[in-house]
Amino acid sequence: MQQTKEQDPISSAGKHAADENQRRLREAKVRDLTAEKRRIVEVPHTASLAHTMNALVANKVVAVPVAAPPGQWIGAGGSMIMESDKQTGAVRKHYIGMLTMLDILAHIAGDDQMNGGDDAPDDLDKKMSATVSSIIGHCPEGLSLWTLSPNTSILDCMEVFSKGIHRALVPMDSRMENISGVELVEFASSYQMLTQMDLLRFMMNHASELKDITSHSIRELGALNENIFAITESTKVIDAIKCMRVALLHAVPIVKSSSATEEDPKKLINGNGRRLIGTFSATDLRGCHHAVLQTWLPLTALEFTQQVLTSPLFSESNNTQQRELVTCQVDSPLSEVISKALTKHVHRVWVVDQQRLLLGLVSLTDMIRVLRTSILADFQ
Repeated sequence: MQQTKEQDPISSAGKHAADENQRRLREAKVRDLTAEKRRIVEVPHTASLAHTMNALVANKVVAVPVAAPPGQWIGAGGSMIMESDKQTGAVRKHYIGMLTMLDILAHIAGDDQMNGGDDAPDDLDKKMSATVSSIIGHCPEGLSLWTLSPNTSILDCMEVFSKGIHRALVPMDSRMENISGVELVEFASSYQMLTQMDLLRFMMNHASELKDITSHSIRELGALNENIFAITESTKVIDAIKCMRVALLHAVPIVKSSSATEEDPKKLINGNGRRLIGTFSATDLRGCHHAVLQTWLPLTALEFTQQVLTSPLFSESNNTQQRELVTCQVDSPLSEVISKALTKHVHRVWVVDQQRLLLGLVSLTDMIRVLRTSILADFQ
């Protein structure tokens, strides 16, 4: 009995430490996630598509807010997100939307002229010279511009990102200090960008507090998304882009063609139960110069992914790891799946069986959703 009594204080101290860690996590704010982040990368509304793609590559980002003079534009979703002078409060610029790689792909694939014919090079040059303000809105994400107060709690931030919002602007010195949550009106002298990836990285830095959750499998937690739109190895790059534009997808799995059925390589198919052989992502085209892009558009998507892995254009920018096939299984613990997404810097992990047949996917949105649900259940 004496031995048991001596262990009780230790057990009590351990429980107290765990409770304290959970309390700190509950009380964490958005400002704790952005402490080390730099000011946002942006482009003016007059920037060409080619210039914007160069900015994406140089800064290793997949989306940029578009800035315009105040008073001349309606912001994305009716938002009024302004940058103002810190001393005088005078408004200097208005963020009118977010330009993503999917917007760019949708613009490239906007009509049937981009088919590799004799006029295609001139057509591509014309498309790449368009201003960003003229193509915002091809993708709905570009029309939804959000801010998060630095005072927003981590759990509220998780709620926002669990609904499919991929990124939000965080004012560094907001005039709305007492407001937390998502806002459509904001004035600040500068902003930072917070993404789903930033949030998950922060959560994994608190892995010890979350191990009781993240040790469970993605199947147990309900993170598996079984709806998979795919393309086959016969689908050309230009057709893959058009398919992604229609379905508003940032990436699609490449699966083995079925000899049992006739499949149109220009259309998306149900990928469930099909053998996974590759991934085609919107970010794969980031940084392509005109000549390179024109050469690669007629290739199949599978050939393109192989070209990317060996191209000096991409290996020099250290982006080849983004094109690796990142997979897990239904019984993989959530911690492992999140770790793969963060390490490989991908926004989804394909779920396969032992024969590499597709069973589904786990997106960053899915990961954040089940984390938040489990954390709230533990807190109750």
